[in-house]
Amino acid sequence: MKQYLTVDEWSIIEEGFHPDYNKISESVFSLGNGRMGQRANFEEAFTGETLQGNYVAGVYYPDKTRVGWWKNGYPEYFAKVLNAANWIGIDVQVNGETLDLNLCQVSNFRRELNMREGWLERQCTATLPSGKQVRVVSKRFTSIVQDEVGAIKYSVTPLNFSGTLTFTPYVDADIINADSNYDEKFWNEVQQQASPQEGYVTVETKKTAFQVCTGQKIKVTQNGQEIAITSTPIERPKYIASTFEVTAAQGQETVVYKYAANLSSENYAKSDLLANTQKVVAAAAEKGFEQLLQEQAAAWAAKWEESDIVIEGDAAAQQGIRFNIFQLNQTYTGEDERLNIGPKGFTGEKYGGTTYWDTEAYCLPFYLATADPQVARNLLIYRYKHLPKAIENAEKLGFTGGAALYPMVTINGEECHNEWEITFEEIHRNGAIAHAIHDYIRYTGDDAYLAEFGLEVLVAISRFWAQRVNWSAAKNQYVMLGVTGPNEYENNVNNNWYTSTIATWTLEYTLHALQHVQENAPSRYAELLAKMNLNVAQETEQWQHVIDHMYYPEDEELGIFLQQDGFLDKEQTLVKELPASERPLNQKWSWDRILRSVFIKQADVLQGIYLFEDRYDLDTIRRNYDFYEPRTVHESSLSPCVHAILAAKLGDEQRAYDFYLRTARLDLDDYNNDTEDGCHITSMAGTWMAVVQGFGGMRVRENQLHFNPFIPAGWSSYSFKIRFRGSLLQVKVTKEAVEIENQSATPLTLQVFDQPQAIDAYRKTEIAHQLA
Repeated sequence: MKQYLTVDEWSIIEEGFHPDYNKISESVFSLGNGRMGQRANFEEAFTGETLQGNYVAGVYYPDKTRVGWWKNGYPEYFAKVLNAANWIGIDVQVNGETLDLNLCQVSNFRRELNMREGWLERQCTATLPSGKQVRVVSKRFTSIVQDEVGAIKYSVTPLNFSGTLTFTPYVDADIINADSNYDEKFWNEVQQQASPQEGYVTVETKKTAFQVCTGQKIKVTQNGQEIAITSTPIERPKYIASTFEVTAAQGQETVVYKYAANLSSENYAKSDLLANTQKVVAAAAEKGFEQLLQEQAAAWAAKWEESDIVIEGDAAAQQGIRFNIFQLNQTYTGEDERLNIGPKGFTGEKYGGTTYWDTEAYCLPFYLATADPQVARNLLIYRYKHLPKAIENAEKLGFTGGAALYPMVTINGEECHNEWEITFEEIHRNGAIAHAIHDYIRYTGDDAYLAEFGLEVLVAISRFWAQRVNWSAAKNQYVMLGVTGPNEYENNVNNNWYTSTIATWTLEYTLHALQHVQENAPSRYAELLAKMNLNVAQETEQWQHVIDHMYYPEDEELGIFLQQDGFLDKEQTLVKELPASERPLNQKWSWDRILRSVFIKQADVLQGIYLFEDRYDLDTIRRNYDFYEPRTVHESSLSPCVHAILAAKLGDEQRAYDFYLRTARLDLDDYNNDTEDGCHITSMAGTWMAVVQGFGGMRVRENQLHFNPFIPAGWSSYSFKIRFRGSLLQVKVTKEAVEIENQSATPLTLQVFDQPQAIDAYRKTEIAHQLA
């Protein structure tokens, strides 16, 4: 862990310059608005450790797969959301000397990400090799009001001299991805043009032919007044800049305002891209930095009004949950059904900015409860639109008859993950997509989704499961061979309990869905049967046979579900016996040693118990939790939240809190020594789940909300807001009571401590704790 950031309830603050941690800070202090985003790189030149990163949603490149041994079924490429034009750049020279913090003595350094208002500010004193000192202050944001706009206020003040400052604001699209498989650049030049205080670069991705136009416009002030400058435009392939000099007296601040925009051919005709970028940049400059910033603050206030979680009495826990919610809201807005949520969002290149099963398993509950239902619906429609590609993907692996295997990694519906143990074997992802349909309908009551979109997906996934199992004559049951469960520290195992469980659950739910659509939308039902070429009697009979005769590994003596066949043959070492010097295992051990060990990367059996907890009594949950948790190293960011929720259900308040804090501060404290690659965006939704489902005990059963809350010992209260079927509720838990306020015109009845409570419109109800 690296605890170098100041604890503050509304801001992430770095006091003092930590060049060794700079790439971590670049991730943590990232900005985004759902349409574009960037790492917290410095505006001026920096020759120290850095990972340059600017990203435009939906724009990707199919980087040719690189593997040592090609296997049939491998995808031809790994799709990557590209490092796009660097629009923040402002080179600075002080009397001809380059300002570069890596070459300066840096003091009074402070960096702040203000989460309440959505801006990043950095200030420091830099002593150049010549001895000249300057004060540098920068403030920037990516607008969530005008999501193609970014703005920077950048100032330099001479402290011990008077002299000449040279500024060169630029846009540089001649950039690379650090994770390029073949060290190639992914952008081709289209055009660039520069005038004295304005400039535009248009580039096009190789192969996919997306175009992005990035523009800038600058204004300069001294003593609070705009000054005229003589600027020289610079053009070269994929680069534009304007360079100018100002004379600055000692103590005189020079401020450069830079207004920028990124527009892509995803949203504009290529022929109109430049003209529209010019309009957007001009409108931003006309409004000015302060007005744009005021709009940003107001928009973020509205975001926080609907999604904030307030924790009183624990500043570290409060900062953690707000950081997680902030990053989620920066990454995905739900306004564009073509977009989804990458594991790193706009904070880094790792995982390619593509879609994983994380979206359905972890992110969907957050958006269901905190946003308009259409936002969550769009996440499901994204997968529906990829169904033809999922069927193609299954066909490549030998499946037939309309069976669908959704990709482990995708941006356009095609599989683009190229590790065989994941691509071919981590098939539980299909179950997460099916469960998301159930989760959405259970929460919203939108049963019409089944007939409109959901049933087609469920049938295609069920067809896959029915072909993926095989009959074991020895067991006289169906088995599932050669899989990888959520615990990726096991590969090519037989009968992973979680995968088999979610497979048969999907078959059961699909049978229910067929009956529901037949009864409630008979004409649509007939239409779908024809479209899917579904032989109802034959196929459903087979599915029911699989459901009734599936093999699940378990150990009756221990009373636990076995993660897979042979799990107890491993040496049963516990995590507490591991030296700290050997963690994380994936950075210290060989893969062979990891695979032979008992250690679990993330919740596997416990993931299934979390999803289907109503099937199991508390004793069963406790036995499995007490067996698997001590063997889990939590080296996936997706793991601690599941353990927190289950610990809360079991009344293990201390472990619930410990796991919550770990998931909430995973990136802030760099628990897994990998935050420099980018923040763990999708797992941040798990932090929200740990509070609302864990501490708040929120569930949906039989069309009603249920709460069974407790409050961690160190907290004086916590509160959160949720939307549910037209109602907006604020739930506050104190040491004495649970307060539920209905802030909408829609009354509802819910359960608190298993007792019905009618919550009238615009009324507050208080229920005393029953925690004993």
